[in-house]
Amino acid sequence: MGHQYLAIYWRDMLRFVRFRALLFSSLVQPALWMAFFGIAMTSSFDRLSSLAPVPEGAIAIPYLTFMAAGVMALTTLFTTLFGGMGLLFDKLWGLMREILASPAPRSHILFGISLSGITKSFIQVIIIMAFGLLLGVQFFVGKGPAAIALSVTGILLFVAVFAIGFLLLSSTIAITMESPESMQAVMTLLSLPLFFVSNALYPAESFPPFLQAATALNPLTYLVTGIRYFAIGPDFFALGHHYVYTATDVFSAFLALAFFAAVMFALALRTINHAVVN
Repeated sequence: MGHQYLAIYWRDMLRFVRFRALLFSSLVQPALWMAFFGIAMTSSFDRLSSLAPVPEGAIAIPYLTFMAAGVMALTTLFTTLFGGMGLLFDKLWGLMREILASPAPRSHILFGISLSGITKSFIQVIIIMAFGLLLGVQFFVGKGPAAIALSVTGILLFVAVFAIGFLLLSSTIAITMESPESMQAVMTLLSLPLFFVSNALYPAESFPPFLQAATALNPLTYLVTGIRYFAIGPDFFALGHHYVYTATDVFSAFLALAFFAAVMFALALRTINHAVVN
């Protein structure tokens, strides 16, 4: 009985592949958004950025490169926030009752959902990364194959920990909801502040002080920090701001995401252990 979570994982992945409309939109929409929004905004933002002097030793990057890292993070956010929707449908269709009645530990449900969500996030992030490079995004500049492989590994590690936290949050909410409409409303309400109060598309340094404080509490901020560190580098200049990431900054960001994931796991496990499905 040690691998029941794999059955949940494969079932969720099969559902992801078979629903072609969902598969197409989840893979293509972020890339198209980056292409149209990114290219359209790059000329405007780069014109403004060119007025500011580039600090010595920093690499000036175009807005398209800056936002590409943010789009990778945002795609992971939206995928994982709605990752628990399958549990809600299982609950409404009566499948959850059979799963909970099985001898498998209830934690295996969370493991299976988390593993499938991480896999989906990896697929999307890699596709967006490859598409961005085709568009001219300046990722991994000056790095050899080994350094690029190490950087991609670092990005995926950040994505995995972030995905676990939000998948578990989504699963917790799904278990307590009674209809897809109510869960959709809650997810939309959560996604808006997470989306806008972050450093994904714009420098958080430009926000008012109270929004900067909120940004520091947003897990998405730490994911973007990790992606930019590995994809762009520790020292770059964008949108009039000089970004310098030390190894301590990146390690602290990873620890913040790991702490968030641990808290969400405890919350999700408590919720599913007390769940009663009629």
